[in-house]
Amino acid sequence: MSNQLTMIGGEPYYFPGSTVGCLMIHGFTGTPKELRWMGEFLHKQGYTVAGIRLAGHATQISDLVRVHWQDWLISVEDGINLLRSNCKKIFTVGLSMGGMLSLIAAERYEIQGAIAMSTPFSYVDDWRMNFAKPLSIFYSSIKKSPSDLLNKKAAAEHLDYPVYPTRATGELFKLKKILAEALPNIKIPILLMHSKSDSLKLENAEQIYGLLTTRDKEIYLLEKSGHVITEDIERSEVFKKADEFIRKVLKSR
Repeated sequence: MSNQLTMIGGEPYYFPGSTVGCLMIHGFTGTPKELRWMGEFLHKQGYTVAGIRLAGHATQISDLVRVHWQDWLISVEDGINLLRSNCKKIFTVGLSMGGMLSLIAAERYEIQGAIAMSTPFSYVDDWRMNFAKPLSIFYSSIKKSPSDLLNKKAAAEHLDYPVYPTRATGELFKLKKILAEALPNIKIPILLMHSKSDSLKLENAEQIYGLLTTRDKEIYLLEKSGHVITEDIERSEVFKKADEFIRKVLKSR
């Protein structure tokens, strides 16, 4: 019987490869498993891949209540430092809140490019999030909507917390402000990917794109997938586009 504190299947992973590294960053209340298929694909293309576990995730929900947005960014920083021990060039690859962190990393750290998928921006404008800490005394969590994944098998096997802790959602709101400040200062190539069928509206990607001042930026749109595009029916397209982006950046530099 295992005594590990991490959810079974939610462990971080590391696949050694070339001197080009990909840091896989999962979403809010999610686990490294969200990007494992993508990480395995990128490893087959030759890259070194690290799938990190963000602070407070993939253990028990009470752990997420105690963390702050800085803890999530430190998790990303740790992953970059881990890759840097063997890699000369690094790309961040993030889903949902992981996309926010991927873009913030693009402004803060010496990396070569960033991929942000299904990334929230406008939806975290709810004024109540300014009072998430006191509100959490009365409403400890926020119920999740049903999964919008078309891949029903992936939806059934998706590993995450069942609700959004109110206090932690307030930290996500703070992270959005950090992202808004970072976007105009990003100088490296950026790839945004978003599905038109995502329950998180396309305007999120459009707003992020509009605030980016880097000349090398692109939005790649999917037609059918739900929010977790790395596990849905168009995931092969997502994986190939990411590899194409990385190769293009490497060729140009």
